[in-house]
Amino acid sequence: MPFSFSFVVLIALGVMLISSAIKVMREYERAVVFRLGRYAGSKGPGLIFLIPIIDRMVKVSLRTVAMDVPPQDVITKDNVSIKVNAVLYFRVLEPDKAIIQVEDYLFATSQIAQTTLRSVLGQAELDDLLAHRDKINNDLQQIIDNHTDPWGIKVASVEVKHVDLPPEMQRAMARQAEAERERRAKIIHAEGEHQASKELAAAAKVMATEPIAIQLRYLQTLVEVAAENNSTTIFPVPIDLLSMFLDKKK
Repeated sequence: MPFSFSFVVLIALGVMLISSAIKVMREYERAVVFRLGRYAGSKGPGLIFLIPIIDRMVKVSLRTVAMDVPPQDVITKDNVSIKVNAVLYFRVLEPDKAIIQVEDYLFATSQIAQTTLRSVLGQAELDDLLAHRDKINNDLQQIIDNHTDPWGIKVASVEVKHVDLPPEMQRAMARQAEAERERRAKIIHAEGEHQASKELAAAAKVMATEPIAIQLRYLQTLVEVAAENNSTTIFPVPIDLLSMFLDKKK
């Protein structure tokens, strides 16, 4: 009986050792292995074997991480106080560096993204932030990627999501937009008047060379006025038109 109990205990210990020695890594996972505290390499994906008690592993995901950068209070170059948040896309390319070179690569990446967001936007004017957001995003991506490169992390892109403006600035921008629309309307109206004056000048030249053309224009105007629902129509008749009838009576 004691022999059978010891045998069962040994089998249980053997199963535990084997289960701790055999690990399965998914396609997007890597195991950073430490042997007696020293780095022994990265393994995976698939089935990997560890030396029980001696080897320890840290699992790292290689998938792209979408990290939300919390809203940051920023004062732009033209002294406008705004609140901006962004989203950061990155992935681990070298799992060993992500574990060895930095204590918590997710936390470290988040912190460097927040400080870089405040620094870059603090050097830009509000109009540039609103109108040239692609350039701001590229600058953020390059700066953050340079900081995270020693950690084996590749920053794919950074996107500024939302810019929260103070109410007084929103009202000022609304007045500016309204003034801009009025300016464009006046310019378009002036351009229309200028083009119409050119056409009228050209028409006047044609009528000057053909006196009968002005008479035809009077008749056309009479037809247009008569089409309206007017009870009384007053139409001036040019003397030149009457002179033809007077000459015939003579």
